[in-house]
Amino acid sequence: MDTQRPQPAPPQDAVALHRALLTLDSHIDIPWPDRADAFEDTPQRKVDLPKMQRGGMSAGCFVAYTAQGPVTAQAHAQVQQECLAMLDAINTMQGTHNGVTARVCSRVADIRAAHAQGVITVIPAVENGYGMGEDPALLGAFAQRGARYVTLTHNGHNALADAAIHRPSLGDTPQKHGGLSTLGREAVREMNRLGLLVDVSHASKQTMLQAVAASATPVVASHSCVRTLCDHPRNLDDEQLDALGASGGLIQITAMPAFLKPKPEEGRRSAGVADLVDHIDYVVRRLGPAYVGISSDFDGGGALADWQDATQGANITAELLRRGYDRSEIAAFWGENFLRLLEKAEQVAEQSGTTAHAAD
Repeated sequence: MDTQRPQPAPPQDAVALHRALLTLDSHIDIPWPDRADAFEDTPQRKVDLPKMQRGGMSAGCFVAYTAQGPVTAQAHAQVQQECLAMLDAINTMQGTHNGVTARVCSRVADIRAAHAQGVITVIPAVENGYGMGEDPALLGAFAQRGARYVTLTHNGHNALADAAIHRPSLGDTPQKHGGLSTLGREAVREMNRLGLLVDVSHASKQTMLQAVAASATPVVASHSCVRTLCDHPRNLDDEQLDALGASGGLIQITAMPAFLKPKPEEGRRSAGVADLVDHIDYVVRRLGPAYVGISSDFDGGGALADWQDATQGANITAELLRRGYDRSEIAAFWGENFLRLLEKAEQVAEQSGTTAHAAD
C-alpha cells in the first residue's frame, strides 16, 4: 500500500460538517516510552494534538497498551506499574501548548463542555486486561486516572479471558478458560461498578458472548471489523453482531487493512476509506445506525491509503455523505453512539454508588 501518495482534498461541505461534529476516535495508541511530544506535530506519530486540531478531530481515546507476556506474579507486578505509568503519561496530554488546547476528560458532560469550548478531549483507556494482573483493585486505579474502558485481552490469553488469537510462544492452547475466567467475571462486575466499559476487541468469540451476557452495561468492540466481509479471527461474525445489537452494544470499525479486506492471492493488500465504510454499511443494514462507530488504531498499526493520520478524518465524512447518510447518522458514527455507551456506564456506576472520574 502506497501510503505516501497524495490524496485529493475532500469536498468543502464534508470538511464543514466534519468540523461541526463532535468527532471521536475510539482507539489510538501512544508511543512508549513516553516522548512528551503530544503537543508537537511530529512525523513519528499519526495522532498528536496538532494533527487532531488540523484535522477537525474533537476527541480521542488514548490507550495504555501492554503486550501480553507470562501469566506470573512477577510479570503481573511489572505490567501493572507499566500500565499505570502509561495512564499517567496520557494524563499529561492537557493544557495549552503550540496553539493547541487539550483537556483530559472522562465524563460525557465534560467531553461535551470541552467540545463546546473548542478544546480537544483526551480520554484515557486501557488495552489488555493483563495490565491489572490478577488484582481487580487495579481497575479502581485505572478509573482514578480517567480510564473509560478496558480491553479484556490482547493477542494471547491472560488471567481474565481467552483471546481471539492465542500465542503458542507463551504456552497458549487455542482455549484456556473457555471464555471468561472466574477472575474475568469478577473484573466485568468491577468494571460495571466503576463506569469502565468492557471492550471485547481481541477477545475470543466465547469471551465476547459471555461478556455481553455478564455485563450490566452494553459492551464495546473499540477497534474491530465485520467477519462476513473479511474472515479474520479479530473480527465479529453475525452471531456476535446480533448479540451486540440486542444488548445495546457497539462495534467501532477500525482502519486496519487486514481486518477490512481479504488478502489477495497476488500482490499487496491495500484498503481505503471506502472499505471501512463498507463495514459500517453492513452493520447499519444488520443492526441499525445506533450500533456502529469509527476508530483508527493509529500508532498501533492502523492506516488506510486515504486515512493516514488524524488530519484526514474528513475523508470518512465525505464518503458517508456520498453514500447518503444524513448529519444525525454521521454524528452517531463519529461519536454520539460511543458517548451513549459512556453515559450508560456512568449511570450504572452511579446506581452502584461509584463515579468514574479523571485525576486532573
